[in-house]
Amino acid sequence: MTSALKEWDTQTRLLTQGRLSLLIRKGGIMETHDGFEVEHHSFLLYPTFLHQNPEELQPQYRDLLRDDPVPGQIQLPALAEVVAVHKIESLDAALRLEPLQALTAAAIERRFHYRNRPWVHALLLRIRPLSQPIILPETPEMLGCVSWVPLGDIEVPVGQPIIPEAELQERRKALEQLL
Repeated sequence: MTSALKEWDTQTRLLTQGRLSLLIRKGGIMETHDGFEVEHHSFLLYPTFLHQNPEELQPQYRDLLRDDPVPGQIQLPALAEVVAVHKIESLDAALRLEPLQALTAAAIERRFHYRNRPWVHALLLRIRPLSQPIILPETPEMLGCVSWVPLGDIEVPVGQPIIPEAELQERRKALEQLL
């Protein structure tokens, strides 16, 4: 069974360009009572255009915002592998991660306090581009504010990691030092 993680198109593009390797996640309104959990350690990136907010992106990334180029279709560009995951229960620690990812400090703080549950997850990801993007029709089952989308059994033709392993480990070390 292959699953996909919904993430803003802008952040997905930053990951697939190798500009970033870190996501800060809280979960959507339709998540379970406990919120977002890392249910899969290998998943496809599902770029979403819903709720992208330029005010929540750091200024240097706002030029990547775009409208959905093909409404009704999902283009899955890459496989992500979780290298490290941290549940962060200190706002100060969460805010220290601002330089390593795309969200503003205000967006991190809003997510941290979302639903009066003070925490976020930080996911360090190894990204492997697909040799050809997988293009799927967006079905009603894929819609909604959920993080994980089951895709069934599909072939995932992956390439080499975008970031060399040594550089990814340096990014991991920087993350751990900030925490």
